[in-house]
Amino acid sequence: MSTARSRSATREPDTTARPPLVRELLLVVGLFLLYKLGRKLANGHISEAYRNADHIWDLERYLHLPSETDIQALLLHSDSLVHVANTYYATVHFPLTLAFLVWLYWKKPAHYVWSRRVLAVLTGIALAGHLLFPLAPPRMLAATHLMDTGLVYGPTVYGSTPQTDSVSNQFAAMPSLHFGWALMVAIGFIAAGRHRARWLWLLHPATTLLVIVGTANHYWMDVLVVSALLGIALLIVPRPSARLSRSRPVPRPPLRRLLPHGASR
Repeated sequence: MSTARSRSATREPDTTARPPLVRELLLVVGLFLLYKLGRKLANGHISEAYRNADHIWDLERYLHLPSETDIQALLLHSDSLVHVANTYYATVHFPLTLAFLVWLYWKKPAHYVWSRRVLAVLTGIALAGHLLFPLAPPRMLAATHLMDTGLVYGPTVYGSTPQTDSVSNQFAAMPSLHFGWALMVAIGFIAAGRHRARWLWLLHPATTLLVIVGTANHYWMDVLVVSALLGIALLIVPRPSARLSRSRPVPRPPLRRLLPHGASR
């Protein structure tokens, strides 16, 4: 009976097997290019982006959300702090997400596939949002009285004239993939890890939240919307089963079964 069970278990598909590296590289690069192309396609709706920004700012005041100006005021207490925040915004987003996927690919293949799928679903929905709801960030809206800290203190990843910026679409603030990816990185590391220190990864989305709001690149609503979209993506994409995510060695049969019949120890 036990032999039959072990045989049936070996027939189950091994979802923890590491996917082919070349295929995954092409897939991740393709998703990144699709992300960049989607943001570029959303460019050009300048008047609509400013109208939507007015609506978002008024909605936040109606909902009595904290003012983004209070967060920026904290950063402006120190030039060094503002520079660190700008650097974090400019340099951490893509490299850390890529490092997260690479680590999962080699260490936790089942969680890698799950995380990559969640990020793909989230990014796809977000790109649709960028196309359907162009939005000028708070640093461009006069009513906010917020400073473009990247332009003033540096470094910045955006051109000084958003209307002619050929590198990136500055009118794709809603929803914030900066925060959405950071939150998924933390969730992925926590789900894949087993040490108590894994919960410290929550500092990454928390820091990202303060940075994107304090530098006036995103509204609170951008963060709330992407968090809801990430929740939807997590519901859609099945999480790796507990049996596969433990990555424990297969237990060996008792020594008694390995010995020939009648043999002594």
